[in-house]
Amino acid sequence: MPTGPRRARSSENGKAPMNLVVMKFGGTSVEDTDAIARTAAIVKGRVAQGKSPVVVVSAMAKVTDQLLRAAACAAQGDRTGALAISSRLRGRHRDAAAGLIPSPQECSTLVDLIDQRFDSLDEVLRGLAVLLELTPRIADLVASYGERLSSRIVAAAFRERGLDAVHADAREIVVTDSEFQRAAPLDAVIEKRAQEKLLPLLREHKIPVMGGFIAANEAGVTTTLGRGGSDFTGALIGGALSADSIEIWTDVDGIMTADPRVCPDALRVKVISFEEAAELAYFGAKVLHPATILPAVKKNIPVAVLNSRNVRCEGTRIVSLAPHCRSPFKSIAVKKKLSIIDIVASRMLMTHGYLSQIFAVFDRHKCAVDMVSTSEVSVSLTVDSNASLPAIAADLSQLADVKYEGRKALVCMVGEDIRGQNGIAAQVFNAIRHINVRMISQGASEINMSFMIEEDDADEAVRSLHAAFFKDPDLAVFDAEARKTAVELKAGG
Repeated sequence: MPTGPRRARSSENGKAPMNLVVMKFGGTSVEDTDAIARTAAIVKGRVAQGKSPVVVVSAMAKVTDQLLRAAACAAQGDRTGALAISSRLRGRHRDAAAGLIPSPQECSTLVDLIDQRFDSLDEVLRGLAVLLELTPRIADLVASYGERLSSRIVAAAFRERGLDAVHADAREIVVTDSEFQRAAPLDAVIEKRAQEKLLPLLREHKIPVMGGFIAANEAGVTTTLGRGGSDFTGALIGGALSADSIEIWTDVDGIMTADPRVCPDALRVKVISFEEAAELAYFGAKVLHPATILPAVKKNIPVAVLNSRNVRCEGTRIVSLAPHCRSPFKSIAVKKKLSIIDIVASRMLMTHGYLSQIFAVFDRHKCAVDMVSTSEVSVSLTVDSNASLPAIAADLSQLADVKYEGRKALVCMVGEDIRGQNGIAAQVFNAIRHINVRMISQGASEINMSFMIEEDDADEAVRSLHAAFFKDPDLAVFDAEARKTAVELKAGG
């Protein structure tokens, strides 16, 4: 990972302007007229600071889920139900346009565009109701309408508020392979397209607004980056343009020491390293998409996680090298809906090539493995619970005896140099001594200690661990003042 100083850039010779910031806004930051107005004010504030923003937006909150529900209804033959969902979404987007664009002519133009998009969507849904089959390719097409619409509405709202915004179609910039529903980006192509299509706009002091999550393969067919992929889009664009910073705007104050819904006394983490944030994202932290950090790491671009509903909060800074923390852990993440697969083969485990045969099965089914534990005659693995498990188990049964259990949760504790701290494992498992632990992983990573438990025990485990390790937080790393204020307010109330 690069750690040296980044060179200042100018807008000459085709390079990006200085102070380029990629700002990604999640679904709750563009969910309605009030949220979009707040987003516009945030972007206007960055412009006033002399920054050059590129804005990436998600679909309006819950829209992607409803679009996919409409597609599923149509594929099951329920054309009326599918079109009813589309009609409600059409009304929601028309209402947002009317509330944001007071100019009758501008509003009419935007509403006409919204109607054109929904007319197109309705044709797709009618076709699905005839075919009675929802392929991954068509699912991506249907899901893409959310970002295609929100980015148009947000760009128009920005212009209405004095920002020189212009819409950019993400599908012309973010190019991927053809693995529909979880497409992999083609970095070199994205960098070329971003510089060709976005840099000219930035040099003219315009603000490009584009949808996250959506992309296209090299043939121009719509793909998506997987759920939560808008964060990924922001990081890809930031990396392609060598941005000075990337901002992820959401509805929480930043990365927390635990899920506040589980631990009401959770603390905001002020600063964290790329590696720590990536571990948390992969192992269940909801603030970031797991792949978000990678393009930023490659270019050493600092990332900030911020709250669009609380702009005064400093959020969380994600940097290459975080300051030393006297607390052993930075945060606790939980990944639920997992399964444990036990593979038992007497006298086979030490046979050359046996483990490669096991992992070849998971590779064929494109199923990622979270944790692995081995003994003399058995291998235990943890995977996301999904519809492929019976088929995976059937393939594995040709090699060994196989059984699997669902409703498991993986608790991941992230901090610095965990492996080098004497007695840390004893402290962790003493804090959850009343909870049965199925699998343990320590030592594979310097910054991660993980263990598998029953899903029903996950919240209790997190609360117990949080109470044990965050009662005396390092004030340089954690925002303890916010917790103190919350306690005082609760006591006063």
